[in-house]
Parts: sequence; structure tokens; C-alpha cells
Amino acid sequence: MARYFARRMRGRRSRTQRRIYIISGLLIVAVVFAFIYGLSSSGEDEGETVQPLMESEAKDEIPPPAPEPVLLKVAPEPTSEPNSQVAKLIAEAMELVNTKPPKIIEARDRLNEVLPMPMSSRQQAVVKKQLSELADKWLFSRVVFPQDRLCGTYEVERGDQLRTIGRRFKMPYEILMQINKIARPEALQAGGTIKVINGPFHVRVYRSTFTMDLYLQNTFVRSFPVGLGQPDMETPTGLWAVKADGKLISPTWTDPMSGKTYEPQDADYPLGSRWIGLKGIKGEALGRTGFAIHGTRNPEEIGTAGSQGCIRLLNGDAILVYNLLVPEYSRVEVVE
Repeated sequence: MARYFARRMRGRRSRTQRRIYIISGLLIVAVVFAFIYGLSSSGEDEGETVQPLMESEAKDEIPPPAPEPVLLKVAPEPTSEPNSQVAKLIAEAMELVNTKPPKIIEARDRLNEVLPMPMSSRQQAVVKKQLSELADKWLFSRVVFPQDRLCGTYEVERGDQLRTIGRRFKMPYEILMQINKIARPEALQAGGTIKVINGPFHVRVYRSTFTMDLYLQNTFVRSFPVGLGQPDMETPTGLWAVKADGKLISPTWTDPMSGKTYEPQDADYPLGSRWIGLKGIKGEALGRTGFAIHGTRNPEEIGTAGSQGCIRLLNGDAILVYNLLVPEYSRVEVVE
């Protein structure tokens, strides 16, 4: 009888303990729920919605489109006489370059302000040449100069990828690899510091001179000779955007005139090293498709009107421009 009573008491204690555990668990759940509800309610009171965002989603988020660029208007036909004021400003900029230490960014900005001014062809050539040489120092190197609004540094965090870093700064990851001497995207190391560029880049093409001017935001970087559309197939003027899926390396291409399909290994393949597809968004370009910036295997085509409307570059230039223009953000302006 005593053993029976003892077993019964132990059973009652067991059931009581289980009830205590269950009630404690329910109280913990209720407290947690009340805490979360209190946070979300406070957000709603302030006109906000509290929504969790995964780290990967935050890094891959595409920023809103950039406004249309305001590029410097460089006159394609310089004046016949030198401009004395321009000569003075060029000399002042060169003094900044030759100081110890050199004031590269001040010289760049000074020359960039000079570029839209009326000047002789020789003066214009000097200004563009000096700006191109300065770009090798402040842009196409790992050096970041103080007070440069166009370039900076970025500390790589765990989980970062070059592609997402580039997207954040409106910059293709290829140019980040180039200036930071990163052999492959997988070689990016957390905790390290890399140089970044505040994009995007844009270009303006002058049909009358067969030239393409490259800008970072509204700062001139350098010029390239180009080939353009032949008579009755002229490259349309107006504003273009780089297509979202428009950047390709030596793609298969079918000639819309002959219907012939070309592969990259064909001896007469006409596209060269890179293809940058465009979509027309303003002016004569509006709604036009099928146009692109691309390389060529025939250097003699540069400086002539011989394409079906596309903009041709020397292959080395095409690779550089490919590494700089970013889909959706970069603009290509074609003017007379």
C-alpha cells in the first residue's frame, strides 16, 4: 500500500512539473510576441513599416536611375585665333601640376573648366592632352588624391563582391579590377581597402569630327577616334542609354542587310573585341534599336563613315570603354 501511494505521488509531481514547463513556455512566447508587436506598432505610429531586409538583398539593391548627364559642350570647330585667356589658364594649371607635391585634382578641375571656352584647335588639343595625362594619375591608378570628389576608398566587408560594389558606385566591376590590380573577382579579400570611382561614365560622339569624348560624370577624361554610319545609314543623333543586357564579348552577329551570321572565329568577323548595345531615349535616337558601340578588325574603318549606323572603335579603345560604361546609367550622346 505504501509503495502504491509513493508511485501515485511521484506521478502527480511529474504531471505538475509538466504543467509548470508548459505554462512557463507560453509566458515566454507571449513576452516575445508583445516585444515584437511593440516594435512594429511604434514603426506604424511614425508612418513607417518595419520590414526585415536580408543582408544580401540590401547589397544587391539597385539604386534609383541617375539624372540625365550635363556634359561639357566642347565646340567641334575651334576658333582660328588662340584665346589669350585660355593660354593663361592653361599655364596656371600646368603650374599646379609642377608644384611639389603636384596639385593634380586642382589642375584637372581648372582645365576642365577651360574646355568649353572658345579656343584654337592647337589650344583645344593641348587641354585634352593634359586632361588625358592627368587621368592616368588620378583615375587609372590606385592612387586616391585628397579632396577628389570622383574617386575614393572602400573597405571590403565580409560577403562583398566586386559586382555589387561596382553597382553601388555605378561602375562596372571590370574597371575596379583593373585599377586595383585584382586578377579575378574571387580574389577580393575582406578587410582590405580598394579604390572606387563615383560613376557613372558617359560619352559624347561628334559626327563631324569622328571623335568620341569620354566623361566621368561631367569631367573630361579622354577622346577616341571612331567610325560612324555610312550615307543613308548615318548614326542617329540624340541621346542613348546602354542597354541592361547590352554588354557582350565578341557575340555571334547576323548582318541585317545580307542575313549572314558571323562567329567570333570567322576571318571576316566585323565586330572586334566588344559589343555595347544601345537603346534610343531622346531626339532622333528615340525608340531606335539595333545600334551599338563595338570594336573592329579593320582599323582603316576608324575615322570614316562606313558602318550600318553603329559606332566603331579600335579594339583596345573598345575594351576600355566597355570596362567603363555601365548598363542603364551610362549615356551616349551623338551630336553633329
